[in-house]
Amino acid sequence: MEFEPRSWHAPRDPGLTGPFAKNDLLRSAALWDTTGRGPEDIAIDAEGRPVTGLADGRVLRFDVTGGVPEELANVGGRPLGIEIDSDGESLIVCNAELGLQRVTPDGKSRLLVDRYGDTAFTLTNNAAVARDGTIYFSVSSHRWSLADYTADILERSATGLLYRRDTNGDVDVVMDGLVFANGVALSSAEDFVLVAELGSYRIHRIWLHGERAGTKDIFIENLPGFPDNLNVGNGLFWCAFPRTRDRALDATLSRPRVRRVIHRLPERLQPKASRHGFVAAFDEAGSVIATLQDPSGRVAVTTSAIAHGRYLYVGSLSEPTLAVVALPLSLAV
Repeated sequence: MEFEPRSWHAPRDPGLTGPFAKNDLLRSAALWDTTGRGPEDIAIDAEGRPVTGLADGRVLRFDVTGGVPEELANVGGRPLGIEIDSDGESLIVCNAELGLQRVTPDGKSRLLVDRYGDTAFTLTNNAAVARDGTIYFSVSSHRWSLADYTADILERSATGLLYRRDTNGDVDVVMDGLVFANGVALSSAEDFVLVAELGSYRIHRIWLHGERAGTKDIFIENLPGFPDNLNVGNGLFWCAFPRTRDRALDATLSRPRVRRVIHRLPERLQPKASRHGFVAAFDEAGSVIATLQDPSGRVAVTTSAIAHGRYLYVGSLSEPTLAVVALPLSLAV
């Protein structure tokens, strides 16, 4: 596929300052062995047990104390976003390669949707399930697969979308024109839905009900990292950042020719991301409530986080472990 970079002037990187100031609150996390790699997203079931999907297609559930996880299903492809369905028992799986799936308690998976009109989904990523069963889900790119996700971010072709699947199976577009659409989350009243635009360092808000229904605004922008999955836990939105901002990379975003050169480089010569674990919690007004970080890289490539009771569970696109850390008392329930 032809790489066609578009120019964009990135806002000045605020760095890890103010409410995002560097700390090491993730460094003490326990690391639970997944028996595989890449627990990219995490959901918490009705019994408080974390559920995740791995790069080999398995969907696993841990006991609350860790230990060897139980295999619930093998969905094929690459499961990314994992959500508890509205029935409280089934799972909704965003399969990067296959589309949106439902997994029933007996371990059987069924494809719900893999295209919109004549356009097949290329990279289904994350979802949020409303109480009535409506599913909001992101497709990060309609040009580049998960294996080439960095090309989508460098290219900025903005083919990412947020979709809605109604309970009758109809699918429509909620928001388009996103540079690597990623995390999705609903407010407690379900009057708005959030979608992370990873490639533009911001999170959008789309109003679903009330006086502002049908309008869009920015929930938070100019973040100091690449916002990935969004989850709701302990009354807060939790966002994970697989990497912090790189000012050298930002400088190339207004220079398409430079990005063409970078794209052609062998992977071993391309810029490497720092292994800085980084998650943040926001309230429903978009205020930063807390961040938990690990500059040492012990907890790294952090792509999801969800709080449940006294603990925070942190996933990763590439690591072999799930990180679990006790929350500060102010964030525990």
